Amino acid sequence: MTNTDPARFMRRAIELATKAEDEGEVPVGAVLVHEGQVIGEGWNRSIGQHDATAHAEMMALRQGGLVLANYRLLETTLYVTLEPCPMCAAAMVHARVGKVVFGAPDLKTGAAGSVMNLLSYEGVNHHVAFEGGLLEEECREQLQAFFRRRRAEKKAEKAARKQAEG
Repeated sequence: MTNTDPARFMRRAIELATKAEDEGEVPVGAVLVHEGQVIGEGWNRSIGQHDATAHAEMMALRQGGLVLANYRLLETTLYVTLEPCPMCAAAMVHARVGKVVFGAPDLKTGAAGSVMNLLSYEGVNHHVAFEGGLLEEECREQLQAFFRRRRAEKKAEKAARKQAEG
């Protein structure tokens, strides 16, 4: 029997986001599910892989394509901790993902309704269903804590440089 509990999959995505953070990346994680089974996982790796396309969603889609031996990921659901960006949303449309479930909205670059909606844009041949807000508070707090820490680190570095110069 397969477990299709959406919160379970999002919790796994949060765990994967922690891997990204441990690697110095923005903490975003993604889990691709087909027929109740995880077929792809990813976490942000753009910095470490020197690859602008190495977002969590892209990594999960690539892995899922290998598992299904098909770039068309029909009847899959992608769980991701942050609303997809335009690049990832377009990849989901091309891959024919069935649904995207995200945790926190991205008010700067979100392409699933926050800034724009590329998942069900009228002119494309496939529309991806989407739902936001699953474990939103946990997903948002993970991201906010990361950026708070990063700002504090940069401030401390700047102060140390200033002190060394003075």
